[in-house]
Amino acid sequence: MKLAVFFCIFCMFTVYSAQSASLYRWVDADGKVHYTDQPPPPNTAKKIEEKEIHTRSADDGQRPYATRVAAKNFPVTLFNSDCGEVCAKARAHLAARGIPFGEKNASSPEVAEELRKLVGSLVVPVLAVGSVIRLKGYEASAWDAALDEAGYPRSAPAIGSKQKAPVPAEAKGGGEGKR
Repeated sequence: MKLAVFFCIFCMFTVYSAQSASLYRWVDADGKVHYTDQPPPPNTAKKIEEKEIHTRSADDGQRPYATRVAAKNFPVTLFNSDCGEVCAKARAHLAARGIPFGEKNASSPEVAEELRKLVGSLVVPVLAVGSVIRLKGYEASAWDAALDEAGYPRSAPAIGSKQKAPVPAEAKGGGEGKR
């Protein structure tokens, strides 16, 4: 019976783990064990254990391991605005390599101030890789070198279902031509 109750409680917290950041197990003054997503009330718990619960984004499991490690250690941010073709090429370059990146629009006053602090001027596009690499302007070879140094794979894998190759006409109709 106790095992069934524990299993139900475990399942309940597993379902809600995507919404909570921590899980608390604590024992009250009477020796009763509690499991909550909130810390216990002050001066009521004898023993408190906190477990951090980390959730992944839906597409994170589909990315190659090297990409996930690089993104964790060296997150990529693209600072841009409505700069036209240059910003579009910069965005397309990151997408073609399969780089997960955050995008910040320098048209916003807060982002513009952050960009000035990072690179000393209000110029876009700017590539930020981790906390050290800042590249002003778009130059494919420089961006590739920075991404390579951070450990991102050179080419993006195909994520999702693979398309089948078209079947030759001979295989469809037994070698007959069009009628």
